[in-house]
Amino acid sequence: MEKVKKQIVEQLVSGTINRDESRNLLKMDPKDPERFWTYLDVLQDRVSWTDKILLRISDHLYVVKKEETGERLVKCDCGHELGDYRANWKTATNIRIRDTKEQIDKVYYPATAAPEPEWNEVREFFCPTCFAQLGVEVVPPGYPLIFEFLPDLDRYYSDFLGRPLDDEKDDWYENHTDKRTAQWL
Repeated sequence: MEKVKKQIVEQLVSGTINRDESRNLLKMDPKDPERFWTYLDVLQDRVSWTDKILLRISDHLYVVKKEETGERLVKCDCGHELGDYRANWKTATNIRIRDTKEQIDKVYYPATAAPEPEWNEVREFFCPTCFAQLGVEVVPPGYPLIFEFLPDLDRYYSDFLGRPLDDEKDDWYENHTDKRTAQWL
């Protein structure tokens, strides 16, 4: 079985991989079972902190296991912690809401593709520390924040990767957003 070189995964993550190498990765049969672990190594090498990356959520966000406490948190590239991964990370960000035609037209082109401000608002989520844009959602005004991804890490690691996490528990896979927002009341 062919093993994917770390250098190729680095190019894939940085967006510098050439088309031929990209096709080769897609055509591998069977897939390299170590590819995920190589991917995590590459991600870990790209950040300045040492908390163990368990899963990448997006370009700037990761689910990590905190070294000191063992907590599973969402963390930004810059090291800012957005809290328990089981709670919607968007509640811990800076949010810009575009709700007028002028504001929306600044980010949508052509204007005919822009959402209608009478029916929608554009929410942009930013890291409070490095101000990287972490996400965008277009929703009706007043709509709750969308929590689009709550991974079952224990099942993924044990059933799909065959390497159970050392802190596996039954209560890890629960939505805790209500616990975070209840603190604000």
